[in-house]
Amino acid sequence: MVDVDYSYVNCKTALSLSRLPGLYYSLNPYFGCEHGCVYCYSRSVFRDRELALSWGRFVKAKSNILDVLSREVKRKPSRVVGVSTVTDPYQPFESRLQLTRRCVEMLSRHNFPVSIQTKSALVLRDLDLIKPDNFDVGITLTTMDSGLASRLEPRASRPDARANVLEEFASGCVKTWVFLGPIIPYVNDHEDSISQVIEIASKTKSRLLFDKLNLRPWVLESIRPFMEAEHPGVWDNLRELVGGKSDYWSNLSSLIRKICANKSVPCESAFQS
Repeated sequence: MVDVDYSYVNCKTALSLSRLPGLYYSLNPYFGCEHGCVYCYSRSVFRDRELALSWGRFVKAKSNILDVLSREVKRKPSRVVGVSTVTDPYQPFESRLQLTRRCVEMLSRHNFPVSIQTKSALVLRDLDLIKPDNFDVGITLTTMDSGLASRLEPRASRPDARANVLEEFASGCVKTWVFLGPIIPYVNDHEDSISQVIEIASKTKSRLLFDKLNLRPWVLESIRPFMEAEHPGVWDNLRELVGGKSDYWSNLSSLIRKICANKSVPCESAFQS
């Protein structure tokens, strides 16, 4: 069991401009994330080696974010807000603090469209707030194998619990989507694994976004122990397999699109590469 360091920090802004497709703003109520995903590229965003190598073992709650947001929603244009982009908005600390819930409530009250992405079943707590008109909910599913998921994403919700989140919101007519990623060579890239995730998207009438492993700075260091334990022979070729416009990724993308077409699931690559 990993000890997580919890603390508090002030923020200067709540709604930051986003560079991600489909999002105008990003809102991150927390700095850091306790899910501990071995592949997480958020560790590279802040360009700090010490932070990067301790990512997954600390969470800093932005204690003044509600005050800052209350000012910004009155003066900034009402555009799509991604909740969240470099942390999980429904990680375990949120169950105690409810910062995400109160931010989402405020955004909704001021008619900001909200796009939520999470790996946590805690989002179901906010079913009363998340309504069809102004929300969409995305769930990251790397695999439906709970054992593999526990090694990749040790403190995130189980895959079956995440699938249940999609079912609950879809049954309430909230727009849902699945993020299949990152797809890691020889880990979660075989056809059966991909088909299982796409089947969840089909069942819940969710759009599917897919993405390959992103080897940003310090991600290699984080994922190396996992890869050497699970698939030691892949390590030397990992950069080549996921880098640039590799034949590996081109062929895998074609397979994903084919499976989605067969199951009538709209899908697209999350990022042009």
